[in-house]
Amino acid sequence: MAEVVVAKTGPTDHESSFWSQPVEQVLGELESDRGGLSATQAVQRLRLHGPNELPTAAPEPLWKRIARQFDNILIYILLISGGLKAILGDWVDVVVIVAVTIINAAIGFIQEGKAEGALSAIRTMLAPTATALRDGQWVNLAASDLVPGDVVRVRSGDLIPGDLRILSATNLSIDESALTGESVAAAKQSGPVAATAGLGDLASMAYSGTLVATGPGTAVVTATGDRTEIGRIQHLVHEVSQVETPLTRQLNQLGKVLAIMILAMALVMIIVAEIFHDFTSAELLSATIGFAVAAVPEGLAALVTVTLALGVQQMAKRRAISRRLPAVETLGSVTTICSDKTGTLTKNEMTVRTVRTYGRDYDVTGVGYAPQGQVNWTASEFDDPGPDLPVVANVPGHADLVALATVVSLCNDATISSDGKLVGEPTEGALQSFALKSQVDLSGWSRVALIPFESVNKFMVTLDQSPGGDKFVHVKGEPDRILRHCATQLNADGTASVLDREYWLDQIDQLSLGGLRVLAAARQPRAHDMGNELVAREITDLELCGLIG
Repeated sequence: MAEVVVAKTGPTDHESSFWSQPVEQVLGELESDRGGLSATQAVQRLRLHGPNELPTAAPEPLWKRIARQFDNILIYILLISGGLKAILGDWVDVVVIVAVTIINAAIGFIQEGKAEGALSAIRTMLAPTATALRDGQWVNLAASDLVPGDVVRVRSGDLIPGDLRILSATNLSIDESALTGESVAAAKQSGPVAATAGLGDLASMAYSGTLVATGPGTAVVTATGDRTEIGRIQHLVHEVSQVETPLTRQLNQLGKVLAIMILAMALVMIIVAEIFHDFTSAELLSATIGFAVAAVPEGLAALVTVTLALGVQQMAKRRAISRRLPAVETLGSVTTICSDKTGTLTKNEMTVRTVRTYGRDYDVTGVGYAPQGQVNWTASEFDDPGPDLPVVANVPGHADLVALATVVSLCNDATISSDGKLVGEPTEGALQSFALKSQVDLSGWSRVALIPFESVNKFMVTLDQSPGGDKFVHVKGEPDRILRHCATQLNADGTASVLDREYWLDQIDQLSLGGLRVLAAARQPRAHDMGNELVAREITDLELCGLIG
């Protein structure tokens, strides 16, 4: 049996107007304000609404889970054939049939238990802790203690602790792929949106269990526990409807046909034996049972179970868990998947594959965000490698690579942990991984100012101070936009020359035709006595460091 979950596309009814209302109106409905709740109010609301936890469904009785493994027409046939074999005294066959039946049930029981464990993991999607405003003070508390009306603070890398209405946001974006299937982080803001907007377009809301990709923000809790969107999903999972898979329908039909044919042929044998042969009752019963046993395909159930179990094992190695064995056959029957959610169907990881500086091409090995790989270079007509320039580029001797990796690492808000886990957006994570593979030394650098990426500018700018005290403007973003602000380019030896615009436009076209997303990186030395402010319209006379695909 397969399981079908039918989910509605909009948010839950209890908060159906929060995203379309001004902030002050939302706070009024929740009987809260920007100063948060008092400890007394929080305790009262906790008694009223209960802890911010997803409920645990009552476990199904063990005997029912075991009995369900035998609810199959082929198993019925197998058990009947075993009973007939016992009547005939073929105890070896009886033992084999019983063993096959038990193994079949055990495989199904174990697999179902693994799937249930994976589904119950949805409860861990709630954040363990939260930062809330209580009695005018920011305090860290268990997420289970949050109540509607609490004002909370979130930042990059945080799990959203409940369904929230955004109060303020600074370059805030949230990965909502668990709810919407959209792999690109959604930008958030505090202004109201249309009342008819779908879940993926609710820019003024944040939902429990999603992950903050960039930026800080504050919000008010609108729903907790099973009243959140993730709680609704858990409720739907526990109320799935059962449908037959193509395989179970075919096997059930085969079992019914076999049972009818066996009974019909046994009846014919009895009639023929009575009319044309002088069989005793014992002989007639023995012959009929022998025919029935011979006609029952007792190996079919075992063969099907073993085949499905092997399929489940192969899927489990690829981190896909099937709740029921027949679901494997259904998935195997799929011929076409139509979806634009490629980042959700895959691992939603981006990797830098190639880097172009003026006259040099670099290939980057390794996949994912773990900095495992190296940067290899290919000389062109612009560059004579000479005897001392290494083939592996992530060592001293490549000033162009060092400058490019420095720009994309400092002009970046993503971080990568030692085990390859990303906190931030996939594109910025790929750039950080590339910088780590390049082995650039960024110790001592500090950020002074920032212009976050916006659709108007299509680039991000940071003002960073080097260990020596010099300040540099670092820019990354859409190549066409950055080229407009560039006057020079960085050569392979670290010197600068007048920008060769046609060369760079040709390189952008080459990388784009290869199916790569292309970004440009540039920099500008800034005198030490200049201010610490950045203004987008003043970002001019940049030095182009290179392109990244």
